[in-house]
Amino acid sequence: MAILLEEILQSLELWLKLIKKPQQYVDPNLDPVLLVPGIAGSILKAVDDENGLEERVWVRILSADYKFRTKLWSCFNPNTGKTVSLDPKTSVVVPEERFGLHAIDILDPDLVIGRDCVYYFHDMIVEMIKWGFQEGKTLFGFGYDFRQSNRLQETLDSLATKLESVYKASGGKKINVISHSMGGLLVKCFMCLHSDVFEKYVKNWIAIAAPFQGAPGYIMSALLNGVSFVDGWEQNFFISKWSMHQLLIECPSIYELMASVDFHWEHIPLLEIWREKLDDGNSSIILESYPPVETVGIFKEALSSNKVNYEGSDIALPFNLDILKWANETREILSRAKVPSQVKFYNIYGTNLETPHTVSYGSKETPVTDLQQLPFFQPKYICVNGDGTVPAESAKADGLNAEARVAVPGEHRGILCDHHVFRIVKHWLKADHDPYYNPVNDYVIIPTEFEIERHKEKGLEVTSFKEEWEIISGDLDDQCGIKPSVSSISVSHEGANSSQEEACATVVVHPQNQGKQHVELNGVSVSVDA
Repeated sequence: MAILLEEILQSLELWLKLIKKPQQYVDPNLDPVLLVPGIAGSILKAVDDENGLEERVWVRILSADYKFRTKLWSCFNPNTGKTVSLDPKTSVVVPEERFGLHAIDILDPDLVIGRDCVYYFHDMIVEMIKWGFQEGKTLFGFGYDFRQSNRLQETLDSLATKLESVYKASGGKKINVISHSMGGLLVKCFMCLHSDVFEKYVKNWIAIAAPFQGAPGYIMSALLNGVSFVDGWEQNFFISKWSMHQLLIECPSIYELMASVDFHWEHIPLLEIWREKLDDGNSSIILESYPPVETVGIFKEALSSNKVNYEGSDIALPFNLDILKWANETREILSRAKVPSQVKFYNIYGTNLETPHTVSYGSKETPVTDLQQLPFFQPKYICVNGDGTVPAESAKADGLNAEARVAVPGEHRGILCDHHVFRIVKHWLKADHDPYYNPVNDYVIIPTEFEIERHKEKGLEVTSFKEEWEIISGDLDDQCGIKPSVSSISVSHEGANSSQEEACATVVVHPQNQGKQHVELNGVSVSVDA
């Protein structure tokens, strides 16, 4: 594969412009982008219906757990398919500032220490603005009440309205929809139930880390034990696992993320329980295994006495069979989805992390004697390859006609700030002019390392950088015994006020080996101010 020096020269000249920190670049030729988050990925505000006062209830630090319980705990209404807050005077809304981006950017804008733990689309928004996207013209967000079903008509109507407004704001250009996690199920539901609207307004749909066939281990343990939104010390300032647990039991969205019972799993997700059995007076410890279709009975028994006390009254919150019925109907709708002929679909999914798949409770030494005690047991996991939350097997099984499916090593939420993902998305959005990168057709170049260092002293600024790629191609045979190809280039630039800049770079292209070709780029730039 030939790498032309003049093409490298163009890339270096662009790099020189970037390190000079120019004013925000706006590309008027870009098509608009709508970002759709996953579960817990939107700021939620509680509005008092009597006086109109509102306060952020997801995410916040001060009184976080109390406000969460009083304003977001809810009960499912099987007649409407909606889960409604226990507080009858509270309505939950999503803020619309910054054309919908505020709600999905930093989930707690007031947080100072550990702020990156509540970043959602923040890094991607910052990156896309660098590419030339502009808020309100070509960059928009769609936040929603993630407690609700992915096919709740109220949410789908809001999405239809959003698509129309983005289309008009961008001057009649079709939209690139980028969804993350459960947002992929929401978009898929909309595409199935409103295919005419979807085809009218959408050009491309890029799904990232979507649990198309469910997130078995994560959801099983979430329904029985709750879940922490963040890891590490920061979780001490957020919602308790128990408070989150009581919310999730009444969330249709969670039930819609359970393992698909119709999918042909390579590794069947199981619920395992070590239990003591008595036979003719003899006791034995056995391991019981339940595939997805058989777990309902366990959930029913384990949560049969679950309840919360809300303003002095006990409210029963067992495993909700009405929600399960609703969720099964949602999965049936999802299974019928097809991508309209005028829309292109792309799928990025995470790999290389141990991802919960089978959940196990108890042990030979401490068997489970009462299923109602399962919520108090610490689950153990048997893991498969994935992003830490969604198995790769589930994420890539979209059941759709995809232009490309690309695996990227990364963590479920962290993948939204991954350099590899930015590179891929930038290309699919036609926001780059990189002649070396084509993730769809003949080859794929995946950055494996990027380093940059700057040093400035007495008017002299030295910047060094190193970048490496892996070119993956099925067109080239292995080239064992061939020496690496080495090329060098240099460029200079003389600016106003006698300032000067010079840069030189060396490119090393290693021979093809096992379907991969390694490329190294090392360079240094020297800038002198008069």
